Amino acid sequence: MASTSTLHPGEDEAITDLNIPTRILTNDANLEEYRHETRTGVILQTHLREVDGHEEKVRYKLVTFTEGDPENPKNWSKLKKWWCTIMISLVCFTVAFCSAVITADIEGVMRDFHVSEEVAFLTITLFVIGFGVGPMFFAPLSEMYGRKVIYVSTLLVGLLFIIPGAVAKNIGTLLVARAIDGIGFSAPMTIVGGTLADLWKNEERGVPMAAFSAAPFIGPAIGPLVGGFIADHKGWRWLYWIQLILAGFVYALMTLTVPETYAPTILLKRARRLRKETGDSSYVTEQEVSRRPLVEELQVYFLRPFQLLFVELIVFLISLYMSVLYGLLYMFFVAYPIVYQEGKGYSASITGLMFIPLAIGVLCSAACSPLVNRHYKSLWIKHGGPPPPEARLIPMMLSCWLIPIGLFIFAWTSYKRVHWIGPAISGFPVGFGFIFLYNSANNYLVDSYQHQAASALAAKTFIRSFWGAGVVLFTVQMYHRVGYEWAGSILAFIALACCAIPYLFYYKGAAIRSHSKYAYSDGQERSTKDFGH
Repeated sequence: MASTSTLHPGEDEAITDLNIPTRILTNDANLEEYRHETRTGVILQTHLREVDGHEEKVRYKLVTFTEGDPENPKNWSKLKKWWCTIMISLVCFTVAFCSAVITADIEGVMRDFHVSEEVAFLTITLFVIGFGVGPMFFAPLSEMYGRKVIYVSTLLVGLLFIIPGAVAKNIGTLLVARAIDGIGFSAPMTIVGGTLADLWKNEERGVPMAAFSAAPFIGPAIGPLVGGFIADHKGWRWLYWIQLILAGFVYALMTLTVPETYAPTILLKRARRLRKETGDSSYVTEQEVSRRPLVEELQVYFLRPFQLLFVELIVFLISLYMSVLYGLLYMFFVAYPIVYQEGKGYSASITGLMFIPLAIGVLCSAACSPLVNRHYKSLWIKHGGPPPPEARLIPMMLSCWLIPIGLFIFAWTSYKRVHWIGPAISGFPVGFGFIFLYNSANNYLVDSYQHQAASALAAKTFIRSFWGAGVVLFTVQMYHRVGYEWAGSILAFIALACCAIPYLFYYKGAAIRSHSKYAYSDGQERSTKDFGH
């Protein structure tokens, strides 16, 4: 099927920065519907369709936003956009909090269910595995059906399955509940970037993205802190009830106050409404007339991420680096109780306080993110357009050293006789470095792969979550067998070795991309899709 289209005669269109569902649409789909606001709200389009061996012209009216359209999320008031941003950031904080709060009392689960420490740690492992599995399904579904329906349905599943965990009579029930929780709660972490791209224009997105970036890392820092006090006074089951209370409150707020933000879904509903009101069946969107065959969609969504992961050196090494860092974050949840509760005899509540420097580091890093954004804008001006993707690596090249520095401090101040401030203060450089590394990695993959970026990010999330899930199962044994100091040093040396990765791609990335089958090259037309999700 071929198509031709024109804007309505006399149209003075305003280009907008909208997400475009290119993974759903065929290669010859008309993307003007999503890139322009028009005076009349339609773009006239002719499709050539083969019927009984001959071509037949079909006239369509592609539905667009009108100029200054109040239904276009980009045109919402700053107050409304900031409220939506705060709410989805709060959702991400809650999800991350739920992943880590239970680490405060693993011993309670072991004692009540008479299981080994490794089995009890599966309550963390299965939850984090869900973070890797869920995005493979929820990311494509959000492009097909919109953001809100995915938020509302998946979070409800996660919310409800907290209850079986809280009242579990055996370890099997608890593990199944945590696995389903992980899958249900993975959706916000997957599509929140896309939601921010729905709301904010490129030049406005720096500060909102910084606000969001802190949420997934503040949650794991606050979780053990709050969980320690609850575990000491109420027991491990209240670690689940507190999840239900917080998640239930946030879920109700988000469901009632955050509307649909995905422009293609809003336009699709408008087209259906116009057909019903006018009786004119020619009002359509590209999603209705130019969808890929199901087999192609499945290949793009489920096969492509693994093709990129195992064929593309950039995707593989960046994903490996992010997996190592994600694993280090979850190792911290296990290592802190070992150093402070086993080594120094502290209670769970006092041990939780030791995560405060980590949280402060994350907040300080988020506060500096606008400076990074400003520097990138200066590079844009210097290059007279988008700078090479490798420019995204500059913050990573500077901050990557903070992770091993923090880990070495943690390792060699973990002696029982050393003051508690030593291991605690190590969390600051680790927390400060995490956000810069996380954002730089995501931005580099997006700029390097353009039309394949969503698949590249899915590959990174998948392998990162599985590694993060696995490390908690051997952290205790490692600390006990090689000692606190050398166990921490092993982690630091791994992080130190990974510091070579951003430098490799900064100097050789362009050459690597030039030989890549999937990567964006300077000779290609830059894709109009925003791959924030």
